[in-house]
Amino acid sequence: MPKFEAANTKVFGLSMDSRFSNAAFAEKIGVTSVPILSDWTRTVTKDYGLYNEARQVGRRGTFVVDKEGKIQQIVVDNMAIDPTSTLETCSLLEKKLVVAPPKP
Repeated sequence: MPKFEAANTKVFGLSMDSRFSNAAFAEKIGVTSVPILSDWTRTVTKDYGLYNEARQVGRRGTFVVDKEGKIQQIVVDNMAIDPTSTLETCSLLEKKLVVAPPKP
């Protein structure tokens, strides 16, 4: 987290679970410093191509967005769990990252 903060970035999670489930999950894993937003309606998950309609599940995804709202990097599925590539992109963009999510 310090590397992201040093690059003037905001980090947050997005889950299709309810805000109550997200809060319980964050508490369980001990990561309460990263807000987990609820996408209960699946709108964001669908807009960003992470929703599997047939299975009705969302894929894991990490997006790095610059200050202009342009997506600079997308990491999906198992690779999204490991933040290494996102940290590398953060280093490259330095202080040019956005502090709000992009517009779909």
